[in-house]
Amino acid sequence: MLRLVPVSLRDANAFVAAHHRHHKPVVGHKFSIGCETEGRLAGVVIAGRPVSRHLDDGHTLEVTRLCTTGERNACSMLYSAAARAAKAMGYRKIITYTLDTEDGASVRAAGWTCAGPAGGIRWTGQRRPAADLYPPQMKLRYEKKLNGGE
Repeated sequence: MLRLVPVSLRDANAFVAAHHRHHKPVVGHKFSIGCETEGRLAGVVIAGRPVSRHLDDGHTLEVTRLCTTGERNACSMLYSAAARAAKAMGYRKIITYTLDTEDGASVRAAGWTCAGPAGGIRWTGQRRPAADLYPPQMKLRYEKKLNGGE
């Protein structure tokens, strides 16, 4: 049976480094939450400021990483826990992104809605990394309104 547990950024990042299919650990966060089964960490969610400066309004939080070992319902449990924590902290909206090839069932099961395609295929401009940091494909943005958010 899954249960939520506190997890440090260090431990959450170690889990991401060991298990995430296409992302590396994050630099910072507002909070992270884990879920475990039989005393073993089965997933983590890391939430922080939105990566897009246009969405970083002080009232929006972004799930920057969600990673599990494949335990049934772990993803939706972690998305729901992140939304509840963000709401308790006074945030008005929480967002996340999936690759456009992912079905998004877990995030929708947690009560989030798809806001449509987002971003570009690759970073552009002078600050773009020399190598892609994530798969070069379109993303879908999901969001959940909290505390009277727009």
